[in-house]
Amino acid sequence: MAVLIIAAIAASIFFDVTQYLTLEQLKQQQNQLASWRDEHMLVLFAAYFGVYVLATALSIPGAIILTLGAGAVFGLGLGLLLASFASTLGATLAFLSARYLFRDSLEQRFSKRLESMNQGIERDGAWYLATLRLVPLFPFWMINLLMGVTRIRLWTYYWVSQVGMLAGTAVYVNAGTQLAQVEQVGDIVSFELLLSFILLGVFPLIAKWLVGVLKARKVYQGFKKPRRFDDNLLVIGAGSGGLVSAYIAAAVKAKVTLVEKHKMGGDCLNTGCVPSKALLHVAHGRHAAAQLAKQGAPVDLKPIQFTKVMESIHDVIRAIEPHDSPERYESLGVNVVQGHARLVSPWEVEITDANGTTSTRTAKSIVLATGARPFVPPIPGLDSAAYVTSDNLWGLREQPQQLVVLGGGPIGAELAQAFARLGTAVTVVEMQEQLLPREDADVAALVKQQFEADGIQLRLGWKAVEVQTVDTQTLVIERDGQRESIACDLILVAVGRAANLTGYGLEELGIETERTIVTNGFLQTTMPNIYAVGDVAGPYQFTHTASHQAWYAAVNGLFSPFKKFKADYSVIPWATFIQPEIATVGHTERSAQAASIDYELTTYGIDDLDRAIADDAAYGMVKVLTVPGKDKIIGATIVGAHSADLLAEFVLAMKHGLGLKKILGTIHIYPTMAEANKFAAGNWQRAHAPERVLAWLASFHRWRRGGKDD
Repeated sequence: MAVLIIAAIAASIFFDVTQYLTLEQLKQQQNQLASWRDEHMLVLFAAYFGVYVLATALSIPGAIILTLGAGAVFGLGLGLLLASFASTLGATLAFLSARYLFRDSLEQRFSKRLESMNQGIERDGAWYLATLRLVPLFPFWMINLLMGVTRIRLWTYYWVSQVGMLAGTAVYVNAGTQLAQVEQVGDIVSFELLLSFILLGVFPLIAKWLVGVLKARKVYQGFKKPRRFDDNLLVIGAGSGGLVSAYIAAAVKAKVTLVEKHKMGGDCLNTGCVPSKALLHVAHGRHAAAQLAKQGAPVDLKPIQFTKVMESIHDVIRAIEPHDSPERYESLGVNVVQGHARLVSPWEVEITDANGTTSTRTAKSIVLATGARPFVPPIPGLDSAAYVTSDNLWGLREQPQQLVVLGGGPIGAELAQAFARLGTAVTVVEMQEQLLPREDADVAALVKQQFEADGIQLRLGWKAVEVQTVDTQTLVIERDGQRESIACDLILVAVGRAANLTGYGLEELGIETERTIVTNGFLQTTMPNIYAVGDVAGPYQFTHTASHQAWYAAVNGLFSPFKKFKADYSVIPWATFIQPEIATVGHTERSAQAASIDYELTTYGIDDLDRAIADDAAYGMVKVLTVPGKDKIIGATIVGAHSADLLAEFVLAMKHGLGLKKILGTIHIYPTMAEANKFAAGNWQRAHAPERVLAWLASFHRWRRGGKDD
């Protein structure tokens, strides 16, 4: 069977079958086909039906022309009957060929599309396929093939395709009936024909609108929509995502309410980015002072005053608090409410204040920015042990002497190095075989080398199995059946963060959640007027990504359905603020390989950079991933001092489509760390030097010397 299909496709290509499936050919053969129709109706109908089925089954371009032709030759009634059943039958044959003959090749070629379709089918079943048929986001031939590789049932595929394609087929067949009436140029501007072509143009928009209406009617069933609303936008959570959403709404003069049950500024200000960077500033500063002895300027380092260090961190938080304060946001036009918010309908939010008093507000759109919390694994004995997370660590006033950090990701790595450089004996336990498991192996190796130099004990590939608190506190870890006990007076749990999903009425409303709230490209949840941003939505848990998402959610919530924007994650930067600092935008080698993306790697060693040598920071590298043979950047990683600041040049270049040649052609101040980016671009240029041109130039210059060789 596969041989026959391949032979048929080859024959269609060899004989250029598509030349007969053009509008010009259709018009040329119109009279002949009409004459045949009058004399041999059944034969022509059957032959046309067979050609249509074969063309669709083989995914040959021209199905639209055949649909127009069905209307032109057989009229609206018979033409629609023919095109509807022939297209569905042909689509089903293509579906079966993909399912049983070409599954492996299609899965390999369209893996991302298939993943999206499988998720859609699992979530919405037949409705998902109907949406694809009504709103043709992809060519029908592609849908036919890809659906064959999914888990949808054959009968479901057939009847949904039959019904789903009917409306669009009718529009094309009707256009074909009008096309048949064109006898001279003046007929093209006839009302009937113009109306048919207008229908062709607006049908996808009408279908898209209709699908949206039907889906909304389905999800809102059982809820009564208020006639009037207290707010245009109501935001739950005043972290970075919530603050930006509220700010944008107020800026465009919408009425907006921001509800926060704890502290304005969320995790980033109070327990995350700000305090951790303040702690790292102190730790890195002490380390830098100790290093000055190598250059002849020893510093007398007295014992750490840990209580004062922690108080200075809270001073930093208090200094930044006004930026996120209720007073500031109220001055911008935001109604700030302190309390716990819970959804009671798609448009109503119940707010409970600290005294237990409840009130209800209604909003046209709602943004969920409820954030995340540290995940604490169920390790036996941990509950009764002395442990902290990144949330409550900042209440410490006595420095731990022996600290075990569970987790070698960004949070664990930053805090481990900070405490080690402040004089605490630190051990990091990580289940994976390398620190920072998401980074490339060579990047992680540089970090491992520095951590060992800092005196940090590493247990990579080990799993925490128990905490014992008899006499002294010890953590028991295990690897390949071998156990080890680590004495510690404090355990820092930094194994990841879990989205805050409970207590907000999500389950009662039927809002779909997995590890995070499930959203579409517009950041809409199951309820189209409810959006989610930040850690509770994923896919990235970065403050700047939450702010980025907030713009889309606020604008979409305020201006939908008139205008909507899909969130763009194509250029997302992030950094880990250890030494050596790591900053990345776009793909790493690890992520590119996982996504089967071809790339070319260019590197530059910062140990060769003049400013790095002068600053005693001659370590690290610049890694740039480009499209093979081109200077288009698809990812960049910088490891070294001030990497997060240096990365901005690559972020800008990727955002605006600038390649390495542009970076190479840009003047960089000497001596600066930023020259590393230019030198990396220079390495790419040398690897792509035009050897033939250079050989010709060598001959040219030899000729100008009079043909003399050295």
